[in-house]
Amino acid sequence: MLSPQTNISAPRPTDSPSSSRYAALDNGANMAKRKWQVLPGRNSFYCDGRIMMARQKGVFYLTLGLIVVTCTLFFAFDCPFLAGRLSVAIPIVGALITIFCLSTLLRTSFSDPGVLPRATPDEAADIERQMEVPNPDNPTYRPPPRIKEVTINGQTVKLKYCFTCKIFRPPRASHCSLCDNCVEQFDHHCPWVGNCVGKRNYRFFYLFIVSTCFLAIYVFACNITTIVLLSNEEGGFLEALKRKPARYPLPFNFTPIASIIEALICFISIWSVLGLAGFHTYLVASSQTTNEDIKGTWSSKRSQATFNPYSHGSVISNCCMAICGSLAPSLIDRRGFVVPSDPAVVTSSPTRPLHSYGTAAPTNTVAQDSVTSDPPSEPLTTPPLDTQPPSVITNSY
Repeated sequence: MLSPQTNISAPRPTDSPSSSRYAALDNGANMAKRKWQVLPGRNSFYCDGRIMMARQKGVFYLTLGLIVVTCTLFFAFDCPFLAGRLSVAIPIVGALITIFCLSTLLRTSFSDPGVLPRATPDEAADIERQMEVPNPDNPTYRPPPRIKEVTINGQTVKLKYCFTCKIFRPPRASHCSLCDNCVEQFDHHCPWVGNCVGKRNYRFFYLFIVSTCFLAIYVFACNITTIVLLSNEEGGFLEALKRKPARYPLPFNFTPIASIIEALICFISIWSVLGLAGFHTYLVASSQTTNEDIKGTWSSKRSQATFNPYSHGSVISNCCMAICGSLAPSLIDRRGFVVPSDPAVVTSSPTRPLHSYGTAAPTNTVAQDSVTSDPPSEPLTTPPLDTQPPSVITNSY
């Protein structure tokens, strides 16, 4: 793939299959940019757009630093001691959990959470035209509504209009005020991972917090074991500190001190991360998002007829879909080239057929047609405008 810094006017073999593509780029495209360089919002991009994060990354570095420092002390001091006295499987198991924990953290932090492309000027103008009222000069004129209703699996769901992105947000989507983008199946913005958590990275976020719990409990148990064995061998904890180790050039035995530092970090982490993992386990089992749970979107307290249309019928099915379901593609094509002659491509995704999010909800009764609960898997320029007849629009916000 070409980068924006590539000298695309350099001579190339004319018999190459891609020579026509290079020739097209040579015609005034030396200043071509990747789409990530001009995408709206407050995200940061690295490695030529391959890495996408929020701008506030300080807490993410703290998270990464705590894991790396704790595991480094664990492998440097506890593992050699325990491997010689108990089993060589201890460092192997610790390494596997650590690698899995770090990989899920980086995947959550560096990936597109499900950012929705903004409407082009033409698309935004078309939406405005559809919502115009016949007599705007009427003294009783009120602003047009910014809500549409669709029916998903028998449940009426509202599609809210985003004034920033100029689109009707798909079901379960929300606008993140920190990243300034609409995110599909928005869960929350997590400063600990330095990114939004949405449709495309929620499974990795969930696996990260669960693996962090296992890692903290495992390291904490090994720390206590190290301290107890050292104290028994040396006749007390203070005596164990006086024994100079042969492995490292230190004036005292740092192994018990390292174990205490690790144990304190793990003890605090266990109580905080364990509660978070339990809460998200409940969300996964009930097929909800944090945003929906806090607002009580599918709570029966609102109405006896309210139910979650995105549930797959059982706890096992919900967990399997959340963790093992297919991963939706990114909709923003952030590594594509901007076409100078078509500025609209900056904020729109490649042209694809539009799909309906659900059956248009009638004004009086709920439609009985059942539709799929999953948002469309193909990139959309904007959500479809024909999901509801004009009669369902009300004159209130």
